[in-house]
Amino acid sequence: MPISRPRVGLMVTCLNDALFPDTGKAVVSLLRRLGVDVEFPAAQTCCGQPMVNTGYLDEAVPLVRNHLDAFAGYDAILAPSGSCAGSVRHQHGLVARRSGDPGLVRGVESAPPVYELSEYLVDVLGVVDVGAYFPHRVTYHPTCHSLRMLGVGDRPTRLLRAVRGLTLLDLPGSGECCGFGGTFAVKNSETSIAMGNDKARHVRSTGAEVLVAGDNSCLMHVGGLLSRQRSGMRVMHLAEVLAQTEPVVERRTERAADPTSVGSAVPDATTEAAR
Repeated sequence: MPISRPRVGLMVTCLNDALFPDTGKAVVSLLRRLGVDVEFPAAQTCCGQPMVNTGYLDEAVPLVRNHLDAFAGYDAILAPSGSCAGSVRHQHGLVARRSGDPGLVRGVESAPPVYELSEYLVDVLGVVDVGAYFPHRVTYHPTCHSLRMLGVGDRPTRLLRAVRGLTLLDLPGSGECCGFGGTFAVKNSETSIAMGNDKARHVRSTGAEVLVAGDNSCLMHVGGLLSRQRSGMRVMHLAEVLAQTEPVVERRTERAADPTSVGSAVPDATTEAAR
């Protein structure tokens, strides 16, 4: 009798859906390579974090209800964002209790567990080496919610150290906030930019080619500053790095004697997407 594999729902997040779709594609590519059945529930919307963070908890109630409906029946929920995973894990209960609806409270308490990407790979799948190949100098920024709210610890760096060809460089002041903070960047723009410039300075000091993080919101903030500084550095989501694989080389055979039929390196699709 075949063993059924767990069904995983991808909570791609608003930011990734609107601005960074390659991150969601990389997550699907990576998980399917590891034998995971991952699906994208089309009914998903915002998790409600912007409302909660700005004090509009009542306005977040419909979003919590929708989240429960969209991801009902899955064994687990995976988000390529420590920020949004943390919101569902910690803020949905707060919203539900404030609503005074016992049914909503029960729904949140019995909902499928939500994991940030590195948590799912290391803790659930039990893998560190995902078969990735990325021959570049990389430094890693641990985002605030993944570091403090979720406590992912060294899971992301363990994954990166196992990537063939990758050189991981220590980031000075790595535990310091980059300054984005969602609506904080709008309400306190000058402070946000100052914090971002500090982070960008530390990133540049590493000599890395690529800045990696688990939240595209933080990468968008720091990456924008690095771009304005003409640093020449790229920013990439952790999922996009882990989805990279070594190029496949087509070998010549005796049948392929035609001089026009020369084997060449064929990059993986995810490698092309990251260029």
